[in-house]
Amino acid sequence: MKNTRHKKLCNFSAIYNSCMEYSRKSTEIIYSDNPEDVLSPILRRYGAGKIFVATESNVHDIWLRHSPFFGRYPAVVLPSGEDNKKLESVARIWEFLSTHGADRKSLLINVGGGMLTDLGGFAASTFKRGIDFINIPTTLLSQVDASVGGKTGINFLGLKNEIGTFCEPVAVLISTQFLKTLDKPNLISGFAEMIKHGLIFSREHLNELRPLDPRTPDLEAYAIYIRHSVEIKEHFVLHDPKEKNIRKALNFGHTTGHALESLAMEKGLPVLHGYAVAWGMIAELYLSHKICGFPGIIADELSEWMTGIYGKSDFGKNDYSRLFSLMQHDKKNDANRINFTLLEEPGKFIIDQHADQELVYAALDYLRAR
Repeated sequence: MKNTRHKKLCNFSAIYNSCMEYSRKSTEIIYSDNPEDVLSPILRRYGAGKIFVATESNVHDIWLRHSPFFGRYPAVVLPSGEDNKKLESVARIWEFLSTHGADRKSLLINVGGGMLTDLGGFAASTFKRGIDFINIPTTLLSQVDASVGGKTGINFLGLKNEIGTFCEPVAVLISTQFLKTLDKPNLISGFAEMIKHGLIFSREHLNELRPLDPRTPDLEAYAIYIRHSVEIKEHFVLHDPKEKNIRKALNFGHTTGHALESLAMEKGLPVLHGYAVAWGMIAELYLSHKICGFPGIIADELSEWMTGIYGKSDFGKNDYSRLFSLMQHDKKNDANRINFTLLEEPGKFIIDQHADQELVYAALDYLRAR
C-alpha cells in the first residue's frame, strides 16, 4: 500500500468533493503501511512527554511490543474483547494518563480494533474535558467503520454503546498490514459493514463486493474496497456529523443487530459485531420489503448471500420478547417507537421508519428461516 493522504480517491463522483472537504476540515484519513513516516509531521505538534498510547493485549503482543516507533511512548495495555468495553477500562486509561502527567495539550494514540478505538476515543474526549487522539484501527471492522466518524463510547447495563460522545480524532491511519494477522471470523465480521455501505448508498460498491470471499481475501486488492467503504461513511459524517438526519442511514441492520449482539452477551455466548449486523440486515431487508416496497426477490437473494457468509443466528421464538425489549432501549428511538433505517432499493435508504411488535416478530421469523 502506497503512502497517500487522501489524494487519489475512488471514482464515486457523488462523494469525491465532500470527502476531500471533510478531510481538510476535520479528521485526516491516511492510507499507509509506514506509520512513522506519515504520523511524524502530526506528532511534532506535541511537546516532549505529551504523547501516549492505548492498546489491547493481542495487538500489543503481535505489533507493538517490539516496535521502535510505538515503543518510545508510554502505553496502557487493556484486555482484548467486547466485554472490556466498559467504564472500568476507561478509568484505567484516565488513571494512566493522569499518573503519567498528561495535560490538555497531550495526544492519545489508540491502536486496536473497534472496541479499543471507541473506548480510547471516549477516554480522550472526556479526560480534562478533552484531549487530541489518533486512531490506528487494526481490524477490518474498525478500519471501515468504528474508527471513522467521531463516535466514541462504551457499553453500559448490557446495552451497546449506551454511553459516549461525538469527538473527531485528529487522524485515522489505515493499513492493510494489520489485517495479515487477523483471524477469519474477524475478517468476515468487518465485511458486513462494507456490505451495509453498499446497500445504503452505492450499488457500485455492493457489486464490487459480491464476487469477493471474505474468508480468503486478497489483502492487497482489499485496500481499494476499504477506501471505498471509508469514503461512503465520510460522506454521511460530513453532511450530518451528529446523526440528526441522513447519518442515520449508517444504522441499517444495527437496530436488530445490536439487540442480537446484546442477547448473545447476556447468554454468555458473544458474537462478533459484524455477524450480528449481517443478521440484522437480513431481518431489516424483510422490514424494508414490507414497509418501503424493497423488491422481495432481491431481499431473498441478498439474504441468502449473507447467510452463506455468516451462517444462521442462534436464537429461538422464546427470545423474541427479549429481543423486542432490547430494541425498545435502542438509543436511536424516538417517541417511544423503535426507529429503523430501511431501504427502498439497493442504494436508496429511508430513515425514521417504525414497525410494530407483530411485524418485528415476522422479521425475526424471516431471519430464522434463512
